[in-house]
Amino acid sequence: MSFAGSYREGDVDFLLKRLPLADFVDVAEKEALIQSGRRHYSEMLSPERAPSARYLVLFEQACRANGERMARDCRQLAALIAARRDGPVTLVSLARGGTPVGVVLKRLLEAVHERAATHYSVSIVRDRGIDANALRHILALGHAPESVVFVDGWTGKGVIARELARSIDGFNTAHGVALDPGLYVLADLAGAAAVAASCEDYLIPSSILNATVSGLVSRSVLNAAIGPQDFHGCVLYEALAAEDRSRGFVDLLAGLALACPDAPALAADTAGAAARSRAYIAAAKHRHAIADVNLIKPGIGEATRVLLRRAPRLLLLRDSTNPAVAHLRLLAEEKNVPVEIDPALPYQAVSLIRSASDA
Repeated sequence: MSFAGSYREGDVDFLLKRLPLADFVDVAEKEALIQSGRRHYSEMLSPERAPSARYLVLFEQACRANGERMARDCRQLAALIAARRDGPVTLVSLARGGTPVGVVLKRLLEAVHERAATHYSVSIVRDRGIDANALRHILALGHAPESVVFVDGWTGKGVIARELARSIDGFNTAHGVALDPGLYVLADLAGAAAVAASCEDYLIPSSILNATVSGLVSRSVLNAAIGPQDFHGCVLYEALAAEDRSRGFVDLLAGLALACPDAPALAADTAGAAARSRAYIAAAKHRHAIADVNLIKPGIGEATRVLLRRAPRLLLLRDSTNPAVAHLRLLAEEKNVPVEIDPALPYQAVSLIRSASDA
């Protein structure tokens, strides 16, 4: 029922229903369907292609430049989890941005904190909630509700953190349990996580690839192929195996993290990040005449997702010479997306999605 994708057995169990490679929708059609309200984004996938050689060079550079920073934050987050949980830990990463982080946290909890740790990766969908069947499965396996920790890579506007809180509240009420709805992340740009190692917008290398750094697993799907007893779905991109970096990336990160010195388990102060996020979103809506807040994607990670799989209108950069945004400049060049430099930008990058009415 579960599977490890291209990760090693024991690194993660994806609680997702594998779907056939079919019914892909191109980006332009998908965008029109989403924005018109005719289809929800979770009902459709656009095909993923192998990253270009130029882009993979930028990924390797990102690993060299920022791998140690990400590893240090993983070590910090593992310490924060260990300080807040007694006994065995059940990591539940949000597929798929949280999956590499969950793999590394599991290794650190076991090796550094001598904790038994299990790692599942499950789907959560904006406006639809977390996969309740997956949560029921985890609890049915005997994991104590108080051992569960929800993990992701970063927050953008905090939409998923709020979706998690809302859906876990409903799940707890329906099942008479007390899962902690708080989200644990490396970088909390929105100030919406319960616990974060940082609130800075820095280049998390795994944010700039798709399936090839996430166990070859697609973004999750929730459509007519998913029955009432099924887990949310996904496609496994086995054809991209030659370009897969999933195992190598988590091995690199775990090695760097294990070499990091111990530091006090202090969480980042998220209050300032929350205020910054609210102010920026309000200003961006006014400046760019945007009615739908979902068309604004702040931070390197979210900006990258837009350029990889949505229809970008504009890429905003604080400093175009910063190596952290080199991959964004390449994607913008390849897709003919205009770039605007704004030294006052509170994030390294922001992508705006093109409104379907402007297409």
